[in-house]
Amino acid sequence: MEYEVVVGLEVHAELNTKTKIYCSCKNAFGGEVNTNICPKCTGMPGTLPTLNKQVVKSAVKMGYALNCTINNVCKQDRKSYFYPDLPKAYQISQYDIPLCEHGYVDVLVNGAQKRIGVTRIHIEEDAGKLLHDDSFSGSLVDFNRCGVPLIEIVSEPDMRSSAEAKAYLDTIRSILQYLDISDCKMQEGSIRCDVNVSVMKKGAEHFGTRVEMKNVNGFSGTVRAIEYEAQRQIEALEKGEEIFQETRRWDDVKGKNFILRSKEDAMDYRYFPEPDLGTIVVDEKELKRLKDSIPELPNKKQMRYISEYGLPEFEAGLLVENIEKAHFFEDCVALNICEPKNILNWLLGDVTRILNERNCEISATRLTSKNLTHMIALIDKGIISNTAGKTVLEVIVDADVSPEKVIEEKGLAQISDTSALEAIAQEIIAANQKSIEDYKKGKTNVLGFLVGQCMRASKGQGNPTVLREILLSIIEKN
Repeated sequence: MEYEVVVGLEVHAELNTKTKIYCSCKNAFGGEVNTNICPKCTGMPGTLPTLNKQVVKSAVKMGYALNCTINNVCKQDRKSYFYPDLPKAYQISQYDIPLCEHGYVDVLVNGAQKRIGVTRIHIEEDAGKLLHDDSFSGSLVDFNRCGVPLIEIVSEPDMRSSAEAKAYLDTIRSILQYLDISDCKMQEGSIRCDVNVSVMKKGAEHFGTRVEMKNVNGFSGTVRAIEYEAQRQIEALEKGEEIFQETRRWDDVKGKNFILRSKEDAMDYRYFPEPDLGTIVVDEKELKRLKDSIPELPNKKQMRYISEYGLPEFEAGLLVENIEKAHFFEDCVALNICEPKNILNWLLGDVTRILNERNCEISATRLTSKNLTHMIALIDKGIISNTAGKTVLEVIVDADVSPEKVIEEKGLAQISDTSALEAIAQEIIAANQKSIEDYKKGKTNVLGFLVGQCMRASKGQGNPTVLREILLSIIEKN
């Protein structure tokens, strides 16, 4: 029996506001345990929350980016549940009137465009964090994270594979970064998700019973969790077992999940309007300003790069993931000095290697679009080799100096003089007669070896194209 997997995701993204959502405590990661707190975010009796306006603005921007309807008049609600890291025993969230709803996002999956619906985006506060360690018994609570502003992005169950879920998550993360409303540092828990999975027989009219998974860290972990849960449900159905609506905990180390509790419905949370906060009202003028501030988003940028510049889907996706690198690419293309694909190769290749080694962005270097494109153009014209280009790059990444000057000072110009190269080729052929015999017996890959030997003899300055032609000419004459 063939089954179809149905996936829906609830993405929680911490907003990078300066202060928390309902108090003036600093919104920052990494502070000493229980030092970034106040009576409001620790739920002391008699305290009253005050909504951070920037949280609303950031959520509205994300709503516009995901093609949502904005409910500029809405409210907040209390979501009641008991857990040690929730000091008030309720979370301020939004229930029936979210700030944003009925949206969608287009993603690319294996060359095909897929539209995934967005049910809603609402604002809420984060809870604290339980601490477990072998050095003490039981659990301790760090309240620093209490009151950190979140937006929860709830998708429609439109994804049919782990690959589509991964593409959706990558797109959501990139959009958050392009809007500069979240740093999306997964290692700090800035973006995390709950995964809903069900399976149904292909062609069925109704979805199967969904199971929610918590504790899913990282997007690759999400892929593994979806694939495991889908297989678990299929095997259970094949045995005639029933799938129950429940919440399960994903253990990425063990590669399996474990039941936590039966899944709650909205009535279990006893939602009611938050009495200590007024109605949220965003005027039309502010809505227009926020909408006009939305830049070209990464998913649309990727599709434009593919159609306009002929870039491969995967490489275009890598490029747009980093907004600074994408802007640098466009600055290079605008100079119209070399081919966009060649710029892409250098940016994703040696430039990225250098940035990773230094753990920095392009803006932290002295590399300019003018110098990089001039260097690539010199390679395209055969003035320097790719190897020499790497040497030039190591210089211009630290100094705003022209590639031509670096080439002159380091003597990197490629030798294309046939008489000089012919002498080198003759020497290499004389020293590698067995290779010549192998070539004549049909082992044509030997030619690459001979060109490499010539390049070494010319200290990397020989023009490989010219050397190849000279070698072929000499071999054919002998």
